[in-house]
Amino acid sequence: MGNRFQVRDRFEQGAQFVDGRLRPGTSGSTHTVVDPATGNGVYDYELASTADVDTAVAAAKAAFPGWAGATPGERSDALHRFAGVLAERAGEFAYAESLQCGKPIKLSTEFDVPGTVDNTAFFAGAARHLQGQSAGEYSADHTSYVRREPIGVVGSIAPWNYPLQMAAWKVLPAIAAGNTIVLKPAELTPLTSLMFAQAATEAGLPDGVVNVVTGAGRTAGEHLVGHPDVAMTSFTGSTAVGKRVAEIATSTVKRLHLELGGKAPFVVFDDADLDAAVHGAVAASLINTGQDCTAATRAYVQRPLYEAFVSGVADLMATVRLGDPFDPATDLGPLISHAQRDRVAGFVDRARGYARVVTGGEAPKNDGAYYRPTLITGAPQDSEVVQAEIFGPVLVVLPFDSDDEGIALANDTPYGLAASAWSRDVYRTGRATREIKAGCVWVNDHIPILSEMPHGGYKASGFGKDMSAYSFEEYTQVKHVMYDNTAVAAKDWHRTIFGDR
Repeated sequence: MGNRFQVRDRFEQGAQFVDGRLRPGTSGSTHTVVDPATGNGVYDYELASTADVDTAVAAAKAAFPGWAGATPGERSDALHRFAGVLAERAGEFAYAESLQCGKPIKLSTEFDVPGTVDNTAFFAGAARHLQGQSAGEYSADHTSYVRREPIGVVGSIAPWNYPLQMAAWKVLPAIAAGNTIVLKPAELTPLTSLMFAQAATEAGLPDGVVNVVTGAGRTAGEHLVGHPDVAMTSFTGSTAVGKRVAEIATSTVKRLHLELGGKAPFVVFDDADLDAAVHGAVAASLINTGQDCTAATRAYVQRPLYEAFVSGVADLMATVRLGDPFDPATDLGPLISHAQRDRVAGFVDRARGYARVVTGGEAPKNDGAYYRPTLITGAPQDSEVVQAEIFGPVLVVLPFDSDDEGIALANDTPYGLAASAWSRDVYRTGRATREIKAGCVWVNDHIPILSEMPHGGYKASGFGKDMSAYSFEEYTQVKHVMYDNTAVAAKDWHRTIFGDR
């Protein structure tokens, strides 16, 4: 690719971006970014210390009054320029994302990068529409209106599965609303988050508005969440870590936004288009090598279609091409690390004791963290592979008989992030969209997202919304302003304190 760059040269100054420039960490501990397709290290850097977090928060705090005081139009203009810089650098971003994550280049090029550019353009427009309730006389003697105001410094923590898009989902609504931010990306995948912050500065956003600290979760991450000058925390990651984040944030009574794990059901009724459902299931279970919290992981198929569905999915999975992420023909890249590959393999190997592995269930013999697309049947509803988030290219298929049973099984996990329902009957799908407890329910599709539509979960999948205008509810404070219209010193209600009518 013509846009490839030497990572060590690009980030020679360090993996922290504070107050408009790269700088090294000061923790004394180093970390290596590894290409999961080869197992080779591509970049060594020093992790952030708690002192580095303090410096980044101080920079964001100093930048907050000026950025919050900018007009919506000024913030909008800056974000439009930001979108333009991202579009110009699209090739570099796609390369870096595939390098650090092992994503097929066609996924980075066609999904991650254009989605991020679009999201930036969306928030450039949305910045002008931070609306409150219109002024009105809700009592006879007063005029009231509602203001939406920024919260302050936001401390956000993003995961390793979609580093670029998650950086955008954290940063964009926060700064569009007038906040400043310190983002902690995963140590495994800091490259595109740093590039994202650099692009913001190149677009003319003031220094200190967007900062990145790359450090360990238990030191830099927990310090950021508990920092007294951080007014809000946004976290995307596992439910287990989310509980720890909530515990720390609660101790400082700060605003909290959580997007946590998922175990998305894929419900196929007996009148569904079988070919569409098979293709949808394979695509939705293997997107990003299954490392997607909305990926289809549990397919519930009504009994008349069950055998044909299993056969069709197994045949189609067998055609999926594993290979070099930078080969345009590659369909499936490696998992993020060998440790994650071994974790996924552990789930599958344990399942052999109580279920059937129809296809896949093994790692190819190469140096990368690859794992073959895997289909499992015969697992009990309460088994590990049905209930736990595997986060790999594994689909479990179970049959059901009645519509009541299918919807009940779909809801039978702690999670509620996403789901899909497959049927030609609008009444069936309408019921499914009402009764399945998830933040997003697709009908006859699974995975597509839009900048204009909210993303977030129910139950143990967290609370709050990313993307869309709804995200401003997370990143703004609502203030009621009330004016007296009477110019009377002694108000009628004062009699409740002193005097008679």
